[in-house]
Amino acid sequence: MARLDGKAAIVTGAAQGLGRAIAERFVAEGARVLIADRNAEKAQEAAAALRQPAFTVDVADKAQVDAMVAHAIAHFGGLDILVNNAGIFHGAGLFDLSEADFDRVTAINVKSVLFATQAAARHMIERSSGAIVNLASLAAVLAAPTAIAYCTSKGAVMQLTNACAIALAPHGVRVNAIGPGTIDTEMAQSAYLDADVRRAIAARTPLGRMGRAEEVAGVALFLASDDSAYVTGKTIFVDGGRMGLNLTMPQT
Repeated sequence: MARLDGKAAIVTGAAQGLGRAIAERFVAEGARVLIADRNAEKAQEAAAALRQPAFTVDVADKAQVDAMVAHAIAHFGGLDILVNNAGIFHGAGLFDLSEADFDRVTAINVKSVLFATQAAARHMIERSSGAIVNLASLAAVLAAPTAIAYCTSKGAVMQLTNACAIALAPHGVRVNAIGPGTIDTEMAQSAYLDADVRRAIAARTPLGRMGRAEEVAGVALFLASDDSAYVTGKTIFVDGGRMGLNLTMPQT
């Protein structure tokens, strides 16, 4: 039997990248998935390919997030899984980071996770079950001086995951996170076009390569399924061993 057979899920930022890979894996495992994304055209394309419904949403807007969750519950007759994947990257040094850019990253990467968790958990509590999976990052732990807003937001997601897990544990709702390292998605391809940069990343990753989106999707499946029934409040780092490396590997 498929591990998510009969389950209903929302995946935000599901039109491409990690969100698309997670949605594909969930559907393959028997789930019904609402393909939620702010890009309406790409969301419809992904939804058509997966034969699932689409929903256009700006996750920085609480009213739209509430509407997304309500739509999923009405469409599926319930909600078992929420994946808070939508996020943005903004590169800027300490003195170049503007208030507007910091607020935008925080709104999309952090506040949206809280909004969606609140909306979904209210329904899940009534059913005494549910799984919420947030996308943090290796940047939650390893800082980059040119990505202050992003690192801060992902650190916040990691702690928000833990706090929400404790709050929801008495109600049978689990909350966990994934901390991807450098994954070969559209975002990484645009950020790491330089061959020297890609070699440097590989040299600092014990497994010697970027990760693949489907490898992150496999961990999302574990956290969304009953295989992880006794796991909550945790962030699993999918980073090829990078966080454990003490910079002893030579660049090649």
